[in-house]
Amino acid sequence: MKDHRQAPFPDAHQDIVTARGIPDTPQTRAPAYRLAFNDDDFMCRDELRPVRLQLELLKPELLLTEYGIESTIVLFGGARIPETGKRDTARTETLAQLSKYYEEARRFARLVTERSMADGGHRDVIVTGGGPGVMEAGNRGAVDAGGRSIGLNIVLPHEQAPNEYVTPELCFNFHYFGIRKMHFLLRARAIATFPGGFGTLDELFESLTLIQTGRMNRIPFLLFGEGFWRSIVNWDALADAGTISADDLDLFRFVETADQAIEVIDNWPDIQTRA
Repeated sequence: MKDHRQAPFPDAHQDIVTARGIPDTPQTRAPAYRLAFNDDDFMCRDELRPVRLQLELLKPELLLTEYGIESTIVLFGGARIPETGKRDTARTETLAQLSKYYEEARRFARLVTERSMADGGHRDVIVTGGGPGVMEAGNRGAVDAGGRSIGLNIVLPHEQAPNEYVTPELCFNFHYFGIRKMHFLLRARAIATFPGGFGTLDELFESLTLIQTGRMNRIPFLLFGEGFWRSIVNWDALADAGTISADDLDLFRFVETADQAIEVIDNWPDIQTRA
């Protein structure tokens, strides 16, 4: 979306166009003469990292605000989990069994989006990492409901394109994992975490840490698949050891189905912050 307000100064886009038409001389061909904001080599210098961090924080924030996104429901989960109809493509039998959570993620996103649209479509918009697997299921569920969803993709060494169900104008690409994770949580009203790998675990524990330490409001936090999560993390052992408190086990709830998740969100204790 473009800001059409009149400004007393030359438009930056117009200056880029004008600069293309200047005479070709040794001076104008020199890298130093390029407009700083239109100079890829300059913008990618190590010294410009603070500027790139700021831009990566600012761009999605501005666009999400312009498109009226007030709050989100975050959906974390594994990229390798196939939909049930393609479970024979799973590399392990466990992944094939976990395919049921693709369907639950899709249904959960559909139910959330239907409720969001009934309220105007600006609140509780589904946001995923924009990739395949459970992320695809989340964006796909929003499409099933005829609504919008957000995808926060990231550049990886291997090719990763956004899944086809992300709303195009709400599809973002990141260089910095840290800024991407901030955008997952800036508008979050609930977090639903499905089975996944290192990336999902990273997102899960960073979010829990922010809530545990009071750096983020306590919001509904759902773990789909109690059997999976208890086999991956010995939560009770952490509490028994004293490395977390027993109360920290109340920061999240295990659920198995989309309907259970909706019920937990609707009945979550009204606790805004944690001391």
